[in-house]
Amino acid sequence: MKNGGHREFTPQTLRQYAFLADGYRGALIGPMGDIGWLCMPRWDSDAVFASLLGGAGLYAVTPADRRFVWGGFYESGSLIWHSRWVTSTGILDCREALALPATPDRAVLLRRISTLDGPARVTAILDPRAGYGREPVRDLHQDASGSWTGRTGDLHFRWTGADDLLIHPGHCHDLVLELSCRPFDTAPVDAETAWRTTEQWWRSGRPSFADRDNMLAHAVLRGMNTPGGGLVAAATTSLPERADAGRNYDYRYAWIRDQCYAGHAAAAAGDGPLLDAATGFITARLLTDGPGLVPAYTAAGGRVPDEQPLPFLPGYPGAPVKVGNHVNDQFQLDVFGETLVLLAAAARLDRLDSDAWRAVETAADAIALRWREPDSGIWELDRRRWVHSQLACAAGLKAAAAVAPARQAAKWRDLAHGILTHTTLYGLHPSGRWQRAFDDSRVDASLLIPAVRGVLPPEDPRVVATRAAVHADLERDGHVYRFRQDRRPLGEAEGAFVLCGFVAALAAHRSGDRVQATRLFERSRGTCGPPGLYSEEYDITEGQSRGNLPQAFVHALALEAAATLST
Repeated sequence: MKNGGHREFTPQTLRQYAFLADGYRGALIGPMGDIGWLCMPRWDSDAVFASLLGGAGLYAVTPADRRFVWGGFYESGSLIWHSRWVTSTGILDCREALALPATPDRAVLLRRISTLDGPARVTAILDPRAGYGREPVRDLHQDASGSWTGRTGDLHFRWTGADDLLIHPGHCHDLVLELSCRPFDTAPVDAETAWRTTEQWWRSGRPSFADRDNMLAHAVLRGMNTPGGGLVAAATTSLPERADAGRNYDYRYAWIRDQCYAGHAAAAAGDGPLLDAATGFITARLLTDGPGLVPAYTAAGGRVPDEQPLPFLPGYPGAPVKVGNHVNDQFQLDVFGETLVLLAAAARLDRLDSDAWRAVETAADAIALRWREPDSGIWELDRRRWVHSQLACAAGLKAAAAVAPARQAAKWRDLAHGILTHTTLYGLHPSGRWQRAFDDSRVDASLLIPAVRGVLPPEDPRVVATRAAVHADLERDGHVYRFRQDRRPLGEAEGAFVLCGFVAALAAHRSGDRVQATRLFERSRGTCGPPGLYSEEYDITEGQSRGNLPQAFVHALALEAAATLST
């Protein structure tokens, strides 16, 4: 086990990071072969490797010859990643994965090193630091077989394979790192067996796509979906949405809206289990909280902790570190409409049980009770009468009515008509398009979403005018922004919102403009980095990803758009 020597493993541009996940946690791998981020045991736990945010804690497998060119790729339909380095003496490959199937209290990191031509030496560094880098290693011991064991904070670790790392052609070398909440009472993990079960897990749920990018988006959603729980919005916290702006948040939690988007993607991809996971999480939350549904929960369905700073961490350049989220203080009306649209889609596929039907009724009743209240909206801003929220509820009620018994259907259609009439009276701009809020005449890209979900037919003048206004005011070079923050040019206040680009592609497709749909889709798809991952925003000027990584709802809309445009 090698300790120290971390100075060269500084944060890199976000688009260079690859992502591993096992449903309970995720890791980011930098181009130097360093695990820059991993929380243990859960998504929202303290990080044990936190160099991405300037903390101590590192696990790196990197060429001893530091003069190299980096690359890499995912194995099709999986989050099994290959780091690839072309050095002055040969080509090194490191196959990497979080082992599957996983358990909540134990993580297994697999790394298999091989060389494609000529012998090459590898440097391996392990320095786990629980508590975001505050807990040093203790009780370090090496047994007769060469395995290292030790503790950091409340975690136990075991590292096998860290012996001579001179790799010869035709041979491979396995490194296995186990992190556990309890002392080890079994033999070390067998690398060959772990690789075989991990490969089988990824193959077992892989839809048939012609496009590798679609398969990766699907794999990301599977990897970020907690077994028996929710889909986390992102694997990271505090990665800034704008360089030097300090706008950064903790997204390691399960947003109801994101579950809906992932469910639509699963339905489009033909993944029944992933669709069931989304509807199951939503059903449980609706039946528990009813009209008091909050916008987000922990992946296990608990309360999101309140936001607090971590001042001892330098943070990713451009933002301080914070954990937790203020989302508990918000009411987001649109999520009730979104849940109805998804549950109705699942009903059409005959995938709803009696509990889920009760959840449909609960969401519809919540809309009837609360649709006149101001809310924080999709962008989580000040409470106002956001037009997107109103239209989302109308779309959800119409979708639910289409699959409901006659008496309920009539009631829900009437309520949808009333909401739509009221919104037309107070939320329609004089030009004929929808405006952001009853008291805000600006245009907003979120207004495309209810149209995609069927609130009105694509030829309706309000839909047509809104699409035209979004592209005229919020599109630049094929990228779409959320809204104009102020009088500054687009791109100075924030990056292009990648989600909005894929939504615009879906809206164009629904309107019959396949050429524009393809153009918008391909432009948005090009915002990913070399590994193929999307963050929340894209800085067009600098060509860089901004915000937490990977962002689940972007991958969901990318997958839904890809599947929809291919039909």
